[in-house]
Amino acid sequence: MNINISVHLILLMGTIITLSLIKLALPLDYYRYEDCKPKDCGNGLNISYPFWIEKNYCGYPGFNITCKNNEPILYAAGYDYIIRDIHYGNRSFRVENPVAHSSCPVPFRNSTFNDQSPFKLGSGVQLLSFFYICTNFSRHLYMKYIYPVHTSCVTPSDHKIFSLAGFVPSGESLYDRLSCQLSVHVPVEVEPGSKTGQVNGYMPFMKKGFTLEWHKSPCTECQASGGYCGVNKNGLVVCFCKDRPYDRRCKTDPGPRRNKIIIGVCAAIGASLLTVLAFILFRRWRRRNDLHKNSTLISRSISPDLSMQPDPEKGSSYFNTPIFTYKELEEATNNFDSSKELGDGGFGTVYYGKLKDGRAVAVKRLYENNCKRVEQFMNEVNILSLLRHQNLVSLYGCTSRHSRELLLVYEYVANGTVADHLHGEHSSAGMVTWPIRLSIAIESADALVYLHASDIIHRDVKTNNILLDKNFHVKVADFGLSRLFPNDVTHVSTAPQGTPGYVDPDYYQCYQLTDKSDVYSFGVVLCELISSKPAVDINRHRHEINLSTMALNKIHGDALHELVDMSLGFDTNASVRKTVTLVAELAYRCLQQDTDARPSMAEVLEVLKEIEVEGSKVVKPGELTDDAKLLKNYPPVSPNSVTDKWASITSTPNTSS
Repeated sequence: MNINISVHLILLMGTIITLSLIKLALPLDYYRYEDCKPKDCGNGLNISYPFWIEKNYCGYPGFNITCKNNEPILYAAGYDYIIRDIHYGNRSFRVENPVAHSSCPVPFRNSTFNDQSPFKLGSGVQLLSFFYICTNFSRHLYMKYIYPVHTSCVTPSDHKIFSLAGFVPSGESLYDRLSCQLSVHVPVEVEPGSKTGQVNGYMPFMKKGFTLEWHKSPCTECQASGGYCGVNKNGLVVCFCKDRPYDRRCKTDPGPRRNKIIIGVCAAIGASLLTVLAFILFRRWRRRNDLHKNSTLISRSISPDLSMQPDPEKGSSYFNTPIFTYKELEEATNNFDSSKELGDGGFGTVYYGKLKDGRAVAVKRLYENNCKRVEQFMNEVNILSLLRHQNLVSLYGCTSRHSRELLLVYEYVANGTVADHLHGEHSSAGMVTWPIRLSIAIESADALVYLHASDIIHRDVKTNNILLDKNFHVKVADFGLSRLFPNDVTHVSTAPQGTPGYVDPDYYQCYQLTDKSDVYSFGVVLCELISSKPAVDINRHRHEINLSTMALNKIHGDALHELVDMSLGFDTNASVRKTVTLVAELAYRCLQQDTDARPSMAEVLEVLKEIEVEGSKVVKPGELTDDAKLLKNYPPVSPNSVTDKWASITSTPNTSS
């Protein structure tokens, strides 16, 4: 017993010394001071807080800049914008629309700078509207403010079909009145008093660019004191100085630091010796105890009684996530009315609801008979509390773990899932054109790149988990199976979980989860986008039940036309045929059974963006045959089926992680 007391006293002393060491070591943040110095991409434009190039703690999420051809590129609202000028004094900057200099200078996605964007449009910015493939020719509807778009990569040669661009007055609904297939709205800058109906068309507005503004904390005081602003792990602005970070500005006399460093090193050595001594005494004490008691102690240390933990509902947040009571969510969903069901999956049913503050929400009600529901609940709350991305669904809150039921509250995304629009209840609407599908692929890939950069593997990538808003922008959802990936490892060993038809065959066989498992699942999503076929269909031929196997065979066999949804214009539109072929080639690479042969998600995103640019170029019919031949450069692959014995396509885990 005396040994036991001694062990605890030594461990306590070691803890105190270690904490003192950490306190001494924290000010040694000189490397962050160096990292956050202003940089440029080669053209001399000063890049500093809140923007950042390499180190994410030097600025805010969404302000990250990449350098390409000596130009600073900011990815925002679905486009790579070239930054031409930054005015840190009034917190504004000018960007140039990247499609302005292409051979087909028209956009195919909306630029939406909404409440979720860190930027807002400048005061002189208006929205320029594009209407593609219109059939109701009514000249008087648009004559005063619309420019014709005579571009062969957009409008077919049929004289009855045309495309338009212009500044549409508020409340004017040209999209329906002109019977168009797609409308896109992008910001441009218009000088006060200028007339928009110029005879030289819309291109001057596109080339001029426009101004964006931000409202993050200024950094004047920090920079004046010789420091550089950045963001700490809690998302708060700090001033990185030569000696350490401070709240607002650098201290002029930080004081002698050499003695602190020497004390810190000595404390580290002392703490290490005390820890070793405590471990030796603890091992001796354990040998003297009864094995049965020892086993009981180990069991308790592994499985703590959850009832002894403080109830999160007594506070206001859990994993920094707001807590809702069961009663207010019951009222929001009208007592979980079956008519408000949005869908269900392997872990629970999702209901539409409306909170008292007016927000529309989606409430996931976890199944009570699922033994893993607490684990899934905690995992999803923990994962989503770490994430902020425009293409990831937002978690508004949850109930307490000790609530009557486990409920998760998400933002409501109104336009259903990608699966609904490809081969579900909305598939007959015919609104998901090929440019929209390519945009969905790009935004989904961008979300997965963000997850992988955050050391998170989604593990259940599928079209049922890709939600769409009313403008067909992506919100990736359902993180119940996601895993936080440890640093400095190539994989983690875990039993396969996921949805039949999307599970990585190498993961299924070797029980090794990597970020390439998400790449495989995304390859299946790409196949769905080009084919409009579900990932698993038992009504297909036995060798084509899995879409992945079917796609590999068709692509390698130069029979892409047997896979592609012909309503996309594959056999009539040269640009569609070329870009669909390139996406099929990319999907083929993602579906390779050997994980090393698959690209990373970052490479997938880069290729998709290049394909979108390639699609904006004018393509002659005679240029198409060479692209299909590129597909034969890859070896034939026939992944082992992982779904033959599964009858359901819901997300149901096989075994515990």
